[in-house]
Amino acid sequence: MPVATRWQQNILALGMGLLAAVLLVGPAESGVLDASWVAPTTNTDGSPLTDLASYRVYYGPATGPCVGPNFFLVASPTTSPGPNTTVSFRLTGLVSGTLYYVSVSAVDLSGNASACSLTASGVAQVDFAVSPTSTVNFGNVNIGSFANQVFTVQNTRGGTISGSASVSAPFSIVSGSPFTLGGSGATQAVTVRFTPTASGTVSTNVNFTADGDTISRLATGTGTGTVTDTTPPTVTITSPTSNPTFTASSSPLTLGGTASDNVGVTQVTWANSRGGSGTATGTTSWTTGGIVLQTGSNVLTVTARDAAGNTATDTLTVAFNDATAPTVTITSPTSTPTFATSSSPLTLGGTASDNVGVTQVTWANSRGGSGTATGTTSWTASGIVLQTGSNVLTVTARDAAGNTATDTATVTLTTTSTFTDNPLTARSTLIKAVHFTELRGAINSKRASRGLASFAWTDPVLTPWSTRVRLVHLTELRTALNQAYQAAGRTSPTYTDASPVAGGTAIKAIHLNELRAAVNAL
Repeated sequence: MPVATRWQQNILALGMGLLAAVLLVGPAESGVLDASWVAPTTNTDGSPLTDLASYRVYYGPATGPCVGPNFFLVASPTTSPGPNTTVSFRLTGLVSGTLYYVSVSAVDLSGNASACSLTASGVAQVDFAVSPTSTVNFGNVNIGSFANQVFTVQNTRGGTISGSASVSAPFSIVSGSPFTLGGSGATQAVTVRFTPTASGTVSTNVNFTADGDTISRLATGTGTGTVTDTTPPTVTITSPTSNPTFTASSSPLTLGGTASDNVGVTQVTWANSRGGSGTATGTTSWTTGGIVLQTGSNVLTVTARDAAGNTATDTLTVAFNDATAPTVTITSPTSTPTFATSSSPLTLGGTASDNVGVTQVTWANSRGGSGTATGTTSWTASGIVLQTGSNVLTVTARDAAGNTATDTATVTLTTTSTFTDNPLTARSTLIKAVHFTELRGAINSKRASRGLASFAWTDPVLTPWSTRVRLVHLTELRTALNQAYQAAGRTSPTYTDASPVAGGTAIKAIHLNELRAAVNAL
């Protein structure tokens, strides 16, 4: 049922109070109009109104705003208004100083609209004022100091007005914002501060906003003197945690965070109480990787600096329990697990790595002997004496936490010597100088592989058909070979004519055959 047209009997009343609108620059400020009307109570057929939904408050500069494109939709507080119920609404966002015409239509829950009320008019006005109305000069202010000025905000229309003040640096709002002004004439003092950070004159608007309206006042001030930055920056560790302590399971560690300063952060650095330091990437948002942790507690200190040398720090205590073993690899003389050689001693080389750091690389031979390599991540182990046959060489890398890793190489030493007239035949083969020269060379090789010096032979050079072979040459061969056996931890060979007598014992083929066999057996 259409809403009754009692609007023709209830004249629309617009409350209009002239407000003092003071403008700094620019177009007119937005204004308001206060409208009120008597709610309808019956439908067009005279039945009681029970389904009132809302009102459309039409407005515009023309005398007939209803029905038009500009209106406010106002919800009805009740679907069944009582007799003589007054509804009030404030139209906002209007152009201050402009004459507006206003008319109201009622709408039921089905969307049916009543005829428009009689039209009323009024001039839109602002509902608050700000003083002073002219430019506010803060004067000359030394850098590092400040000056305050007070603005007064006043309610000029009544009711309650709420709003706030804002301004850009180097000005700031000290007090009085936000504000709530209850009733016409209510005031609030807003204190604005000028804090220059550089020499020169600065101007900006102080903006006061309330109920959709904004009033601006120009503020100006001049900074004088020299900038002396005594304000330290701030720095915060945010990653891997913003907590003061952290437990790490791996190394190296990456930190990240933020820093700020009143002028500007120039550098962010880090240092570990257990050793190590560096410079982060970035300043206001920074990150630093590759922080090597030591087992146990590591106090990581991050320092932010500004151009004036002011600093600030943040710390993170990291507990690191290193359970990661290092790695080690034999690469020289070959990376294959087995190989054979005919020379001793042997030199091994290779690489090692660890999540924290390799502290030592050692070697051991299953046939005897051990030592420490030179270097860690790139290492060399020299002077490894090999025994004839299979030698299992184990290289071990260690880190500071005692974690170890090994690599092995199985080396077979082949040292079978070849001899002239082998074997020597008794009463047939003539014993020659070359037989002794070959044995001397083979025995010196065995001595060298056991860390012994070459033997000092009598008649170091045996000249065929010139140097006479003597018994001392035989006994020296036995002595030199016995020393090599002893160095290898082996029992010395047994010999025919164990105690030869000069001038009484003849050198025989068996004596040299025994020495040849003993050399190849070592």
